[in-house]
Amino acid sequence: MNSENISKKILHWYDNNKRFLPWRKKVSKKQREYFTLVSEFMLQQTQVKTVIPYFINFINKIPDLDNLAKIKDSILMKCWEGLGYYSRARNLKKTAIRITNEYRGRLPSTIEELKSLPGVGDYTSRAIMAIVFNKKMIPLDGNIERILKRVFYLRKENEISKQHLNNKKSFFGTTNRSNDYVQAIMEIGALICKPYHPLCFQCPLSINCISFKKNDFEVKIKNKLNKTKYFEAIIYQNKNKYLLVKNDKFNFLKNMPIFPMTEVKEKKYKNSNNKKINIKLSNMDMKIILNKINKLPKIKNKILLKKNHTQSTILPSFTKKIFSSVSKI
Repeated sequence: MNSENISKKILHWYDNNKRFLPWRKKVSKKQREYFTLVSEFMLQQTQVKTVIPYFINFINKIPDLDNLAKIKDSILMKCWEGLGYYSRARNLKKTAIRITNEYRGRLPSTIEELKSLPGVGDYTSRAIMAIVFNKKMIPLDGNIERILKRVFYLRKENEISKQHLNNKKSFFGTTNRSNDYVQAIMEIGALICKPYHPLCFQCPLSINCISFKKNDFEVKIKNKLNKTKYFEAIIYQNKNKYLLVKNDKFNFLKNMPIFPMTEVKEKKYKNSNNKKINIKLSNMDMKIILNKINKLPKIKNKILLKKNHTQSTILPSFTKKIFSSVSKI
């Protein structure tokens, strides 16, 4: 089957099965640019179902690019609270400022210009080029990778490399509806060609799929090294007040409020009799000793927070998890 028929089948499926997503609403071209920019930033490393309520709230509070460029950081972070990877929010605002100042409030329309914006890499720039500007580009996200791995039954390390998968994208061909086509392929990956228990009998590509013919749907993932690191968090408490600091020490959760922490050796972690918790953060398994001290030290730029104020204060989920554990020691 040629690539033209592939694209027709995919678009036919999409027209009959696509989800209603808030960033797909019919809006003006300028607003479409803004919706796509915000949603693509939010969707970096976050699932659609998680993003939906955050996107709706974000757009209600910050309705356009001009507002985003001028928004107070405290309001921005409150809108982003709970989504994680907070550098995305900071980069999104920086990008809004650049677009407002350098491009008269409209998204630039070349890959090179888009990739020069903070937080916009190869994938995001290509997604924007296709969705906003209808350019014949297919970005490589996890959903599209999974479809290609199954269609071509790719199992070896060299076969699932980014370069090899990019070469295989020609399978999808092209269409004049590039803006819909990219979303259609991703939609099939999300709803049909799922990581586990794919719905092959609903898939428009099953006749082309080697994995379907072999009845073998395992998806080979490139080996990722998950680092294990050890930390000691000092829980300074005075009655119902806890001490937090603005994180300027670690690469994770930059500038966000955390408990004072230091990285420690594995031996110290294992020999400690204090309460311990594990938190997974990006590609790191964090094993943390909780050392409680009932006294507040003199520290610059400290934040004193009452425990019953945690919901009304902008805190990363990481800090909230430690707060939750603190009440049990």
